[in-house]
Amino acid sequence: MSSIIETIENEIRNLETAVRKENIGHILSIADGVARIDGLSDVMYNEMIEFPGGIIGQALNLNEGEVGSVVFGDISSLKEGDEVKTTGRLFSVPVGMCLLGRVVDALGNPIDGKGPIEAKEFYPVEKIAPGIIPRRSVNQPVQTGIMSIDSMIPIGRGQRELIIGDRATGKTTIAIDTIINQARINDEGIASGDPEFRPLYSIYVAVGQKNANVARTIRTLEQADAMKYTIIVSAPAADNPANQYIAPFSGAAMGEWFMAEGKDALIVYDDLSKQAVAYRQISLILKRPAGREAFPGDVFYLHSRLLERAARLNQENGGGSLTALPIIETQAGDISAYIPTNVISITDGQIFLETDLFNQGIRPAIAVGLSVSRVGSSAQTKALKKVAGQIKLQLAQFRELAAFAQFGSDLDPKTKAQLDRGSRIVELFKQPALKPFSMEVEVGIVWAMQNDFFDDIPLDQITRAKLSLQDHLQGRGSSVLDSIKKKKELTDEIAAALRKTVEEWKQTWTND
Repeated sequence: MSSIIETIENEIRNLETAVRKENIGHILSIADGVARIDGLSDVMYNEMIEFPGGIIGQALNLNEGEVGSVVFGDISSLKEGDEVKTTGRLFSVPVGMCLLGRVVDALGNPIDGKGPIEAKEFYPVEKIAPGIIPRRSVNQPVQTGIMSIDSMIPIGRGQRELIIGDRATGKTTIAIDTIINQARINDEGIASGDPEFRPLYSIYVAVGQKNANVARTIRTLEQADAMKYTIIVSAPAADNPANQYIAPFSGAAMGEWFMAEGKDALIVYDDLSKQAVAYRQISLILKRPAGREAFPGDVFYLHSRLLERAARLNQENGGGSLTALPIIETQAGDISAYIPTNVISITDGQIFLETDLFNQGIRPAIAVGLSVSRVGSSAQTKALKKVAGQIKLQLAQFRELAAFAQFGSDLDPKTKAQLDRGSRIVELFKQPALKPFSMEVEVGIVWAMQNDFFDDIPLDQITRAKLSLQDHLQGRGSSVLDSIKKKKELTDEIAAALRKTVEEWKQTWTND
């Protein structure tokens, strides 16, 4: 009997040794962040693979005779014939509150010179998105502080709202403004001691950008004191394509931790066009068949499985949320191109920025007719919903009439009135970068516009009048703003007090 047991134990040891041998392979070739490896017969899809020098890879192609792996980090030290081995773990990154205020690479390693990150938890970068049952409807706003977006294209916690437009039209500025505004709201909410207040933490994923641009963003957030609520994941243009491909998934894993802990998080992917290009490069080297515009057939799945992870969970699942603001760069405003149409079909709406409007000085350069939020007014406070209900229609009508009116000078009074109101709304919505408005100030300004207080002010004075009204509301009208902020709706009593305050401002403005 003992000899039989001994024989079985020897067989088990031999099998274990064989498995260990099978899980050690060698690099056949390596180029552009992709390695072809033989000998890894027991590797899993998406498993972490260990290369010499502590370099990590991820198994993507499981072929009969070889494994195709992306390699993260500096691959200059690797060469053909190097020994690699499997780890038995899925590719994971550090998560937790300890990452706030830090700048990390696509693997979650700190690159800001502030020392190591003591993370206690790790999340897999690839994870199945929450299903329908654990989710709940989106009805809590994400305040961007940008008046045109909050009033016409509201964003809710748990939503996926695409920011799309040509290069240098202000896409990143909208995302950074939102992060800064949420940091201000977090400071006020925490200081108020309101037990029901939920801070919104931000993750900014920079893909394929210049290091100088990432440094400028970090400096902007630091100057606004917003970094303490923010994680920055950077995979710059100088990084290999594997890092640019995985960085959005690493950011999503960090955001999912907040959602799983019952907290709220916002993630900005800047931008997914560059991630798609990096994925195309990897896929072509892996010899995956190319489809439209040389992108592989699963590039839609790449973005859908990433963006589907944004959700708002119900109370039984902690009540947390992850809001996604993906950014896509178009060429000559072509939103019907392959990657733009893919991401538009995945998201819950888009903010389309137009080059012509930007060049005319209308900033943010939002094309009202092509921009939409499929969550709509359910993501607005009742006060903003009440005053801004008709404003998108008025602006869309103005754009159409303005295009028509340039062909003829004889216009009826009603058309002239619509053009006049629309041009004032356009001026009212002009907003400099990094100057977000609070929700209650937005309500006061839009209410004043809708109640004709700007109608007799010359067009070139609208911006100055808006800032003057803002100062008046924050000064002598602070009690009205406090009421709007507290109740989040415009009752008859608050509306009467607001009217009185705006009338006081109008008298001082007229006398000036």
